[in-house]
Amino acid sequence: MPSGDRRTLISTLVALALAIAAVFTLGATGTVTFGEDPVAGRAEAILAEIPGPETGPVCPLDKRYVDEQVAGLRPDVLAAWEQLRAAAGAKGVQLCVNDSKRSLAQQQREFDQAVEKFGTAELAGQYVLPPEKSMHVQGIAVDIQPLASAAWVERNGPALGWCRRYENEEWHFEYSPEYAVSGCPAMLPSATGS
Repeated sequence: MPSGDRRTLISTLVALALAIAAVFTLGATGTVTFGEDPVAGRAEAILAEIPGPETGPVCPLDKRYVDEQVAGLRPDVLAAWEQLRAAAGAKGVQLCVNDSKRSLAQQQREFDQAVEKFGTAELAGQYVLPPEKSMHVQGIAVDIQPLASAAWVERNGPALGWCRRYENEEWHFEYSPEYAVSGCPAMLPSATGS
């Protein structure tokens, strides 16, 4: 390597090392923060903004669906999901999660695609809610496939706090600890309630 190139490389590496040291020094003194500083009484992250997986591996039970990770669910919902999946597994039932957590942007995209497919927001809303109304955005809903697995959850999930909420969506389940105590609320005809 020519000596001019070597000097340029060394100078660049020294400058980079000094810049990194300066950033860490400023971070240690509080002049620069790495992420948002916690504030007492405020959630550390806004759950509605946390995206969920866009897809997942193919569901081994039915290749038309995926089995995505349930990343982004509220911690209590994630624990309840793991309990439900373990209970199903103990009975020889496999659950594929075709969809779970969505961010506001992911839900808006889903809703826009449904409006395009069905022609109106009202018709689309029977299957996909706008972001501000979706329990997927709130991190408390999962869509389970295949339908035989969803049927098992409908029969056995309420004891663990999982309830099917809409008559026209055999796959959509929402979690609440209250459901395990007081039972599932009456199902709505669709996500819009009509």
